[in-house]
Amino acid sequence: MSKSLSLFFAVMSVLFMSATAISISHNGWLVLLFSVLSLFSIGTGFIVKARLRKKTDKH
Repeated sequence: MSKSLSLFFAVMSVLFMSATAISISHNGWLVLLFSVLSLFSIGTGFIVKARLRKKTDKH
């Protein structure tokens, strides 16, 4: 995975986690939304990394 792509996933995950922390005092539904988005962002980063590694190992 390139450094820029991994930086993108890291920044997006941190932003979603920060939004989760901020929304704790405001609304429970926002906490749920941002928690799911942060987990989705982290999971997507791992999936992309695995697929790119698998693609480069074949060649």
